[in-house]
Amino acid sequence: MATVSERYGTLVFSEDSMKERLPSATHKLLEKTIKEGKPLDPEVANAVAHAMKEWAIGLGATHYTHWFQPLSGMTSEKHDSFLNPLGDGRALMTFTGKELIQGEPDASSFPSGGLRATFEARGYTAWDPTSYAFIKDEVLCIPTAFCSYTGEALDKKTPLLRSMGALEEQVKRVLRLFGEPERHVSATVGSEQEYFLISEKSYERRQDLVLTGRTLFGAPPCKGQELEEHYFGAIRPTVNEFMKELDDELWALGIAAKTKHNEVAPAQHELAPIFTNANRAIDENLITMEKMRLLASHHGLVCLQHEKPFEGINGSGKHNNWSIAAGTTNLFDPGDTPMDNLRFLVFLTGVIKAVDDYQDLLRMSIASAGNDHRLGADEAPPAIVSIFLGDELGAIVDALVTGHDYENADKVAMDLGVTVLPNFLKDSTDRNRTSPFAFTGNKFEFRMPGSGGNLSDANMIINTAMAKSLKEFADELDGKKGEKFGKAAIAYVKRTLSDHRRIIFDGNGYSSEWEEEARRRGLSNYRTAAEAFRCFIEQKSLDLFGEFGVLNEPEVYSRYEVKLEKYNKLLNIECRVMKRMARRVFLPAINEYACRVAQEVNAVREAMPHADLVQQTTLLDKLLTGVRDADEALQALDALHREVASIESQQEKADRYACEVLPAMGALRAAIDGLEIITDRAHWPVPTYNDLLFYS
Repeated sequence: MATVSERYGTLVFSEDSMKERLPSATHKLLEKTIKEGKPLDPEVANAVAHAMKEWAIGLGATHYTHWFQPLSGMTSEKHDSFLNPLGDGRALMTFTGKELIQGEPDASSFPSGGLRATFEARGYTAWDPTSYAFIKDEVLCIPTAFCSYTGEALDKKTPLLRSMGALEEQVKRVLRLFGEPERHVSATVGSEQEYFLISEKSYERRQDLVLTGRTLFGAPPCKGQELEEHYFGAIRPTVNEFMKELDDELWALGIAAKTKHNEVAPAQHELAPIFTNANRAIDENLITMEKMRLLASHHGLVCLQHEKPFEGINGSGKHNNWSIAAGTTNLFDPGDTPMDNLRFLVFLTGVIKAVDDYQDLLRMSIASAGNDHRLGADEAPPAIVSIFLGDELGAIVDALVTGHDYENADKVAMDLGVTVLPNFLKDSTDRNRTSPFAFTGNKFEFRMPGSGGNLSDANMIINTAMAKSLKEFADELDGKKGEKFGKAAIAYVKRTLSDHRRIIFDGNGYSSEWEEEARRRGLSNYRTAAEAFRCFIEQKSLDLFGEFGVLNEPEVYSRYEVKLEKYNKLLNIECRVMKRMARRVFLPAINEYACRVAQEVNAVREAMPHADLVQQTTLLDKLLTGVRDADEALQALDALHREVASIESQQEKADRYACEVLPAMGALRAAIDGLEIITDRAHWPVPTYNDLLFYS
């Protein structure tokens, strides 16, 4: 049986696989394409295609696919076999350089936000050599970009790669000012994926979970997460078997799954990988999400990746740990004396400025119908974007802004008062789980993304906003050297920190006091995705994307339209499911139970005319009153839903869904949930939260 290290990466056409199978000269030319962005020579493409095909066939692959990320945010694939009939009853397995670098899927059925009409079907996929090909289910998967016939990006990957290029260019400019050697620069990401696992049998009986990914009805469980016993608790055997299989499959795909544990909510869990460059990290996260969904069924489970599957229970996020690497150097490593590390202070200042200047775009980047249920719910950061720095960096910023002396805090040894336990040094920075954008030692943790989302948009915006900050620094200090450069850099840092200090907040982001304080500081607070989407098409956003060639104006507007359409379609589906379940599942069951109670009342009265039936008649009255209230809420939702669904403007429709339809859905839910707790369990037609969250 192969060890983990022997099996790791065996299904990936990695750097090691390329070196082993490609001629040295070919490999060097490919490296120039990957690391320096040089055009790919057709002969190199043919050599790589042949080597890739032989490697894949040797591992049982029969097909290949251009694996891409359309604007839906998930992944798409069309499988073509390597088979090439010769006409004499024989066949060869072939794969050419042209087939490697370019594909032609039908673009008409993917969301385009108006970039393409339905009859304009042609689109292209283009090989991304910076993300390794891999084998999944006997298919060679080749990560690709996806564009229209006229060249516009129709995917999530292309703008991300553009933003990484823009960031690399500006980072190199800044490093040259510091006299540092030329190195490859990349944004790095580590994505912590939260998810729920529930019983497959219970899932199948919940139409809302099957069709929307979340429970549209459900009274609170008798026991939730208040005992705080699930977090980091012992992992139940069934879940542990799932996690072991998941680890094994991910490791074979070269995905460095590192940490797994129970999360705060019952039935909630988390997986965290080791970071890698942002492009590969996002590809790997999408593979991880797919594997989670597919493998869960092997263990009688279903993996829920909705941001808020259960009301009143912690939702699921996807924490985006972002940094910048120049060669092997992490540019956000403060060192032992960050106050004296001018390069670190410049990059730290760049982040603070970027987040403050483009806080609206960052909020927009993670906006979705599902995430609206999670943000600001005392379990996730609020919809207000802010940065947490911690005591040491906060004190440094204060000293720079105010001109006061900074006293470097000595490392504190932690003595737990037990001789057998080792002493250790306390970190200079605490953690703040209520902060949307927190410095965590040598990286920034963007905690706002939701579990089910694609991290490309968020990282595209972080990269581009950071490129803008660094460009302004490099433009201002260009030509300055030595002592003159040092003085100018410090002056820039002080001025910029003073201008953007409002975005720094180290306190409790869950508190109502912070919401009021943020308003006084002038920070934005978009409570719903419908509000946040508008930020995408503001002139400031168009100027940012245009300046760095990340998105042109039609591409921005198309993404804005796609986000609106997806939001509206999801809420339309939720309304339809909710109305159907109320009409065909809940109200008939409750009426049936009410009839049984009424029959019991009549039977007892007939047998004992003077019996005390207060309890039974009170229950019957509550049931009938509840049915009436639920029916009224259903009729009100139905009328409002029909009205809003007919609106042509996608933005107006989204606003109405957010401000009117969602509260009406809440009213229907409250009416049905109130009846759940008084209806006999045998008559309740679906598994309850007690059943879903506490399965054996």
